[in-house]
Amino acid sequence: MTLLTRRLALGAAGALALPAVARAQAGTVIFELKDGPVTIQLLPEFAPRHVERIRTLVERGLYDNTPFHRVIEGFMAQGGDPTGTGTGSFRDRGFPDLRAEFVPANRARFLRGTCGMARAQNPDSANSQFFIMFGPAPSLDGQYTIWGRVTAGMEAVDRIKRGVGQSGMVPAPADRLIRARLGA
Repeated sequence: MTLLTRRLALGAAGALALPAVARAQAGTVIFELKDGPVTIQLLPEFAPRHVERIRTLVERGLYDNTPFHRVIEGFMAQGGDPTGTGTGSFRDRGFPDLRAEFVPANRARFLRGTCGMARAQNPDSANSQFFIMFGPAPSLDGQYTIWGRVTAGMEAVDRIKRGVGQSGMVPAPADRLIRARLGA
């Protein structure tokens, strides 16, 4: 467990709370982008169901060649939608939406490199779409599920093609997550 992960896992009392199921899911995922690999430390102590979903989608190759369809300068890059429209998921492949696993802001915050799950208005509507933060966004704290943190390769994330307008939708051709794989 990295120092960053240990710090993030500390509760208000300062004790490390890492259940056995979370320890079993700990590790990394590596996203291969056009400008290099991005290593993401999984944080099952915050979101065990979401981490398990990410791991399963990666293992099955379902993130491979998916676009970063919504990218907003200074905010975040969003991907994981097989349709590239912002409305897609893997429901049709047997993956139901997930219940929210929000953590209080005193345990984890949306900072540069934080990886969260995208969702609709319903807090329990996350499925496969994720986002990686370019910078802090306190308005997301406690409102979206945090499943990981970039530990290497943030410079490749910084080079993802930006979207246009307030929606941040990326005009074709969008940059893609070339390949996702499990790390150590």
